[in-house]
Amino acid sequence: MSRRVETRAPTRVGKANGHRPDGAPADAAPKQRIGARAFVRRERSAQRRQAARRAKLASSRSGTFASLLEFHVGGSLVRAVRRIPTAALVCVLVAFLNAACWSIVSPPFEVPDEPSHFAYVKQLAETGSLPRSASGSYSYEELAALQALRYYKVREQPDNRTIASRHEQAALEHVLRTAPGVSEKGSRAAGVAASEPPLYYALETIPYALGKGGTLLTRLQLMRLTSALLAGLTALFAFLFLREALPREPWAWTVGGLAVALTPLLGFMSGAVNPDSLLFAVASAVFYCLARAFRRGLSTGGATALGALLAIGFLTKLNFIGLVPGIVLGLVVLCARAARVSGRSAYRLLALALAIGFSPVALYVLVNVLSNHAALGAASAVTVDARRSILGEIDYIWQLYLPRIPGTASYFPGIFPAQKLWFDGYVGLYGWLDTTFPGWVYSVALIPAGAIAALCARALYQARAQLRRRAVELGVYAAVSVGLLVLVGAASYDRFPVADAEFAQTRYLLPLIALFGAVLALAARGAGRRWGPVVGTLLVVLFLGHDVFSQLLVAGRFYG
Repeated sequence: MSRRVETRAPTRVGKANGHRPDGAPADAAPKQRIGARAFVRRERSAQRRQAARRAKLASSRSGTFASLLEFHVGGSLVRAVRRIPTAALVCVLVAFLNAACWSIVSPPFEVPDEPSHFAYVKQLAETGSLPRSASGSYSYEELAALQALRYYKVREQPDNRTIASRHEQAALEHVLRTAPGVSEKGSRAAGVAASEPPLYYALETIPYALGKGGTLLTRLQLMRLTSALLAGLTALFAFLFLREALPREPWAWTVGGLAVALTPLLGFMSGAVNPDSLLFAVASAVFYCLARAFRRGLSTGGATALGALLAIGFLTKLNFIGLVPGIVLGLVVLCARAARVSGRSAYRLLALALAIGFSPVALYVLVNVLSNHAALGAASAVTVDARRSILGEIDYIWQLYLPRIPGTASYFPGIFPAQKLWFDGYVGLYGWLDTTFPGWVYSVALIPAGAIAALCARALYQARAQLRRRAVELGVYAAVSVGLLVLVGAASYDRFPVADAEFAQTRYLLPLIALFGAVLALAARGAGRRWGPVVGTLLVVLFLGHDVFSQLLVAGRFYG
């Protein structure tokens, strides 16, 4: 008996009624696949837009102060400040507080040339005219304060201390209260400051006027705090320079920025009344604008910013002249690069920058000519000593920074100036260059300095391919540096042999402090990805310790 097995052809469920087994329409599968692809495309598009917004935000943050310096119309200063990276603001705060501490630790007028700079501000604030003479006495009020502070007995005499007893404090307060009663206003004599441009001193007339109701020392302290604010700007532009010049490893920017902010010599000079504080900030801003232009191209705003910084530098201090050739070279190179894209119209940017930058010089010459004075003022009286040769001057400047070439005359017998004058001057030389650490400190300091140099060299070797691509940019930075070194060396040679290396003071090299921050950032990067942050932290701690012990040294010298 056989059983009939009925077989049926498999049927597609839902084909007749148009539905799948799960009840969904039969054509839902292809539509779902099409919708999934569309969703993926939309999501990827959204991700690209978000990435573009993040890149734009990062660019706007990195270019915050570029937008300020380039005078972009319609920008909000408050919004621009809010876009500054937090790490940069920390560097600003640290630099300001450091300089403010130095302004308290350093006794009044016990910083190089501070009496002359104060006299300049006093003359400008009280009479509205500039001092005209380097010789002569200061105002009665300032002379009385200097006498009561024992200034002439303490300056350049490390064995003597400033006032410390209650009796001396009471006598000082009496002098400060009674001296302003004299009808004398200011003084036409301002010592070594008399030949300096007026911009920094005009800025200092603001705190001078705010402290007019107090004593002379009240005005002096307010003026010192204004210089401390400029130290914050120096640290800010140094940080921004590192962001443009070393775009990788953001943590290294903070290392370099904090090291600059904690540099004792920066705090020492920016904690006093001295135009160097403004010069440091201007020079750091110049390096930032150059680095930004080399990375992103020179725009109209960038050319305007560099021209404005040139003008501000000319109006700040004569030492800025040493930076000018390198800055002009940078503008020429940047315009030549831009000309490859926009043609000869790019050179209009060069003309714009130079017109703005050299306008103070042109105005100065015009005023002197109309006043029947020498066109270049005091500079017109500079003469070249025929007894001195150009080769001798070049040799002198060379030996001031580098080892002597065999067969040449020895201008610095028995010492190596690069170490004895410049390095030791950086490690610790405060007050009127009369406050120093024990000799062993300078020898021990060579150990971390050598380690930093080795790590920096390692980082440069690892990035040698990038260095070749950026050779022109690095050449511009070198030209700016060499110009300043030559200026300081030439000024020292002009005083030789009456004074031996009179201007070999490390503070004159601080306009290059942004490059110093780059060296420290590179040193941290030279330790590698794993140990780099650790080495960077150690560098910041090292600079903090150096700064603290330097302030204790000064306090012990004057109050111990």
